[in-house]
Amino acid sequence: MRRALALAASAGVPRWPNPRVGCVLLTPGGVTLAEGFHRGAGTPHAEADALARAGDRAGGATAVVTLEPCAHTGRTGPCAEALIDAGVRRVVYAQTDPNPVAAGGADLLRAAGIEVEAGLLAEEAGDLNRVWTIATGRQRPFVTWKLATTLDGRSAAADGTSRWISSRAARLDTHRLRALADVMLVGTNNVVVDDPELTVRDEHDRPVAVQPLRAVMGLRDLAPTHRVFNAPPDSGWPETVRLRTRDPHQALKELWSRERHHVFLEGGPTLAAAFVTAGLVDEIVCYVAPILLGAGLCAVADLGITTIADALRPTVTDVTVLPGIDGEQPNVRITLSTEKPSEAH
Repeated sequence: MRRALALAASAGVPRWPNPRVGCVLLTPGGVTLAEGFHRGAGTPHAEADALARAGDRAGGATAVVTLEPCAHTGRTGPCAEALIDAGVRRVVYAQTDPNPVAAGGADLLRAAGIEVEAGLLAEEAGDLNRVWTIATGRQRPFVTWKLATTLDGRSAAADGTSRWISSRAARLDTHRLRALADVMLVGTNNVVVDDPELTVRDEHDRPVAVQPLRAVMGLRDLAPTHRVFNAPPDSGWPETVRLRTRDPHQALKELWSRERHHVFLEGGPTLAAAFVTAGLVDEIVCYVAPILLGAGLCAVADLGITTIADALRPTVTDVTVLPGIDGEQPNVRITLSTEKPSEAH
């Protein structure tokens, strides 16, 4: 199973919209017969990839898979039926499929007389596809809220200036995290005030080839000259989407319908507060700079909390010091989860 997990994590495999999955086929004697992994939407699933490599030798084999074989016909056929047709004797999988559309493969396999074992290294498999698993279980995109703040919780000075609160190291780290998402979301006010381009850039400040979807939420009309609507000719960048709503639930519903799984929320304090109060922020990434302002824009708007007993208390999952570049002071990245203990896989 550890080999199957390593195959699933192969470099270059897209994280969306499908999970990363690996498969190892073993002979009755436990010798590796063939290996496979899923390379992205529209390509053969891991089981089909491994079966194709095994050919007619798959009869009587054991299939070790990181995710429950699917029972769904989509861009490709059901993996459970492919395993049955190949004459596989036994299937061992790690994670149960949380997708209600694709689940049920284990039942099909058992009904066909195939021995099935579930749960081997399930936690590791869940970690591999953590965001996809949570998003699929909730049937909405996973939301990471990113903010940069001073020591006293300000995101901009009293005159509105905010460039640059965070250090260059923090900004480079932000681009790394942007690249892990498939949507970058801001509000219309952010577009008007800051005119962001919302691209993922490398360490040389050059846009990378594959860009997440840029989305702007809100009812205000915007001029097409704003940088968020720019896309170089033949760049292949996805078209910027306008989400004509102030309702975070509706915005996520529309993005989910577009097969988007991970929203990187970079809007201002009002948009952030809307998502937080709606209970739709799954993860918080906060960059703290060693700066004091004493006044200015707060990092998040009013959450309706009036007493310390009602304070939101997300769980700290990581604290990393980002060393300064070119004489800058270090910044600290704090990552927090809003997941309740009962929701953990």
